[in-house]
Parts: sequence; C-alpha cells; structure tokens
Amino acid sequence: MSLDDPGTLAEAARAVKERRISSWELTTAALHRAKTRQDRLNAFIEIEEEAALSAARRADDALARGEPLGPLHGVPLAHKDMYDRKGFVTGCGSKIRANHVAPETSTVMQRLETAGAISIGRLNMSEFAMGPTGHNAHHGRALNPIDPAYITGGSSSGSGSAVGGGVVLAALGSDTGGSIRLPAACCGVVGIKPTQGRVSRHGVMPLSFSQDCVGPLARSVDDAYLLLHSISGPDDRDTTCAQAAPPEALTDDLSALRIGILRGLFETGVEDEIAVALGTVSRVLAGDVASLQDAPGMDLPAIAELANVVAMAEAGTVHFDWMRERPEDYGPQIRMRLSQSPAIPAPIYLRALQIRATMLQAFLQNGFGENDVLIAPVMPFLPPLSSDVDIGASPKMNTVVSAMTSFTRPFSFLGLPVVTLPVAASANGLPIAIQIIARPWREDLAASVARHLERVLALPAFAPPSTHRSAA
Repeated sequence: MSLDDPGTLAEAARAVKERRISSWELTTAALHRAKTRQDRLNAFIEIEEEAALSAARRADDALARGEPLGPLHGVPLAHKDMYDRKGFVTGCGSKIRANHVAPETSTVMQRLETAGAISIGRLNMSEFAMGPTGHNAHHGRALNPIDPAYITGGSSSGSGSAVGGGVVLAALGSDTGGSIRLPAACCGVVGIKPTQGRVSRHGVMPLSFSQDCVGPLARSVDDAYLLLHSISGPDDRDTTCAQAAPPEALTDDLSALRIGILRGLFETGVEDEIAVALGTVSRVLAGDVASLQDAPGMDLPAIAELANVVAMAEAGTVHFDWMRERPEDYGPQIRMRLSQSPAIPAPIYLRALQIRATMLQAFLQNGFGENDVLIAPVMPFLPPLSSDVDIGASPKMNTVVSAMTSFTRPFSFLGLPVVTLPVAASANGLPIAIQIIARPWREDLAASVARHLERVLALPAFAPPSTHRSAA
C-alpha cells in the first residue's frame, strides 16, 4: 500500500494497527487529495482539516496507549452533508441550513467514530437530497471523476465523486429512490442500499421518512460491506430502526444460489451496451450457481410511480414551512419539485402506503418464488451528459430525470436491499452498472454475488487518480 493508494479499508486499518503507517499520515494524504482535486471534482462542501488532523492524532495516541481498536481505526473517510455531528454544520447541500450547527451526533456517525474512522469533511449533494442528477444551485454540481461532462448521479453526488476520484476509500450516502445506486453507477463504484430499517436514521436529514435509507459507497464490495456492518443495528433513538441481527458474512460458495434476471425491464427499452453487459453477466454466472433464469415480471413502472407519490408527499411535509416562508432560498429545480407536493391528494398518498405491504408480498412470491437474488440494470441508459439535465437549458431534462429513477424507485418503495456494481465499460469509457436485489435482510446474498462478479470480470478502475479526463 502507499499513502496515495492505501488499498482497502481493512488494509489501511491494519497498516495503522501494525504501525506501518500512522493515522496522521493517512489523514494528511487524504486531505491533500481532497484539496488538490477539489477543482476538478467539486466533491466537498467543506474540508475539515483541523478537526480531521486532531482526530488522527487522537487515533495514534490511542494506539500508543494500547486502547481497544475498532475495525476502521485511524482511516479517513468523508460523508454526505446530511449527518449530524455535534458542534459541526450539517448543511444538507442547501442555503436554508447552511449555518445549522448540530446539537448532537447522529447514530451512524457515532458508530463510525466507535469503529475508529475519521471524517475529513462534508461532501457535496443534491440540495436536500432531492435530485437524481447531482446538480446543486448553491454549491455547484459535483463532477464525475471519469469525465466531467457527464453527471455524477444524485443525490449522493459528492460521495460518488470523492470515492470514484480516489480521495477517500468509502463514504456514506443516502438512498430514497436511487441516491446511492445512481452515483455508484455513474462514477464506477460500489453502492449498497440496505433493507429499510437496517440502519438508524437518528440525526439524519429526512426526505421521505418511509423510504429513506443510509448506506455506503466504496471502491470494492468488501469495503462497502464493512462500512454497512459498522453502521447497522438497532437504535432506541429511532423507532423505525428494526431489531435485526447484523448482516451475515459473505460467502464464496454460490453453488446453491438461484438467480433471476428481471428481463421484463428491458421491454421498456435499454441501450444496447447495457443489454450486452447483462448478457455477459448472465454467462459468467451461469456455471457457478444452481440456476439462472428470467424472473417473472411485475409492473415495476407502476411501483416506481407509487414510490414517487410517497416521496413527494412526505418531502412536502418536511419542507412545508420553509416553502411558505423561504421559497426564494431553494434552488429552482428543488423549488419546482416541491411545489408539486401540495397537489398530491391525501387519499392517494395513504392508499400508496396501504398497498405497499401487499405489493411487497406479491413481489416476493413472484420475483423470489424460484430465485434468491434478482439482477436488473440501474438505468435504461448510460450516464447522461450534464447539459441534458440542466434545468431551463435542455428540453430533455424532465424526460431524462424521470427515466433515471425508473429502475431504482421500485426497490425503494418495497424496502428491499440492493447492491450496485459496475460490470463493464462502455465504448466511451463510462461505467455500466447492475443492481443485485435480495429479499429483506439478505444483503449478504446480493453482496456475495457482487463480490464474485467483481473478481471474475476483472473490471477496470474507472477513475484512477492519474487518468482523470479533467486533469491538466
């Protein structure tokens, strides 16, 4: 390992523990990358150099004293600007909360601190986590580390950019309709949307309180899974957090696994390169699993629409007072979306919530009746150009934005765990990613399949620091 490429999270933590490198050195190197790459990534809203170096010194002192060490001891990370830390600003990528100092620390950040991780700053995001493209009227959009002309995906745009751009090994994002999976797909990294209720949301900015999830983006499946394990577990401060056991360990033996391909999604149209990549995935898996077949289809577009109804109705509730009192402080894209919320009738919203359990049961019986995991594309097309989704500048904006989440929203509505993994590169070097979906609480199955594919496909590093197209 080196300071500029510390390997995996486990390797970096082990190097600190074995005193082959100090946390201060690792953190200093990460801060240097954050500052020198900010112009070409715009991944950070704030780089917290002084606080990060102080935490690194404490981590090294704890090691010297022989104190118990967590699995991420001394490793620098960075996270989406929506997780409270006592005494620090949590701005949510907005103007309205730009100076909000958190009175206490969120559960997920407490758990990462207990694991020994260090935060080097607040990452850029779509304003109030609303927007699948990653655009932000106040802080500018985070830039795709592979090619800045293309979007990062959102709303965890800075997380995708910082991890894909090699600044940090992993970062927390959030996912309400695809906000971990889309940036992971666009930036060529791994993302995990956990089962609804797997991770506490105490101290986390709400958007759609019945669909919000906290999860990791990382350079590898193992790193993402380690971070998920570190933040999972019951929390008395969050009544929506389930009393569930930690995620099970990953397995290398897929011989008993039954895999279904959600080929019905293709009927809505996917670009040829995506279809080819899915065919390659099928061929690679076929000899290593018990069965691989087309999965029975459901009306996923209808489920996606229900997910959007719920998300917008609940977001309208969160933002009701600010939209009345400070509408001018929202960016135009977010203000336009929130203005639609009052038009959603209460009976429609309540009906969507009422039928969710029934739809989940039907999906489990149909999709998972003869399958343990399902595979689908993340998007029907490759990452769009930023110019195609600039509000007011592109007539295609509404169509593209709506289509971006058409394959991700259904699984948010159903509360299912999903791992997103890049599986191929397009002709112009952009990542092509898939979703691996499992039954509730079986993140281990989806991640095991993802890790197997990661190994056998020998994927390229989509955005190694030395080859960013935006570099001078």
